[in-house]
Amino acid sequence: MYGDNSTPVFPTEDALTMIRLALAEDVRTGDVTSEWTIPADQKQHARLIAKEDGVLAGLPIIELVFQELKANAKVTLHKKDGDVVKKGDLIAELDGTTHELLTGERTLLNFIQQLSGVATVAHTFQEALKGGKTKVLDTRKTIPGFRTLQKYAVRVGGGSNHRMGLFDMVLVKDNHIAAAGGVLEALEVVKKNNKQGLMVEMEVENFDQLRALLNKGVDVIMLDNMSNEMMAEALKIIKDSGDKVLVEGSGNMTLERAKQIATLGLDFISVGALTHSVKALDISMRI
Repeated sequence: MYGDNSTPVFPTEDALTMIRLALAEDVRTGDVTSEWTIPADQKQHARLIAKEDGVLAGLPIIELVFQELKANAKVTLHKKDGDVVKKGDLIAELDGTTHELLTGERTLLNFIQQLSGVATVAHTFQEALKGGKTKVLDTRKTIPGFRTLQKYAVRVGGGSNHRMGLFDMVLVKDNHIAAAGGVLEALEVVKKNNKQGLMVEMEVENFDQLRALLNKGVDVIMLDNMSNEMMAEALKIIKDSGDKVLVEGSGNMTLERAKQIATLGLDFISVGALTHSVKALDISMRI
């Protein structure tokens, strides 16, 4: 749901789908190295350690990975999703056979490192926006198959979700507008077909498009690829019109720029970098 930053529920079923895919591509018929070099009954204790500062997300995946491996490993969590960690912090302890710990190691780390990276970036952007009302939103620029998990991680980090997909909200962008013949033409056909009462967001690139849409029943206006000065002027135009529409800034939203526009008065900024090119948080398993 657009703008949702409530405490998220971990998407277990979606996680299991991706875990099964990950194990199928990694383990297949078995971990031959561990099977050939380590006695099957050897027991081991392992620790998951943060190797850099960040925000954790995806920790329930640890148990799910061992569940799918039909392993009897015991998982003791010392942190939870949303916790801020420092380099060297103990995240979890694992007890089981060496085989099962090493077989599950890379899969569980791939998930929690990636999702913790998302949560960390979301947290960093939201911190940069302190001082104003603006919230950071994710986008549909997600890793295929990972959308619900990445959007979960965004909220864990303090960010907010944009639409989940093409089905749950109307977002009329430049290509739709061009194909429909203009912003008002596009809005007219959307209203005619919106029997479900979905939220409607319209993208604008200039002040003429903006003025045309004001007080026309649009829920959200996206200011696309506008300079800081243009966005400030757009916000003034909206305020003077009396329209209570939500306003989202989009396009080239870097961390430095987020700091510059924190007090501009935008309701949201959308940031593709929360999910499309995030750096994984460095976490290691040590035995």
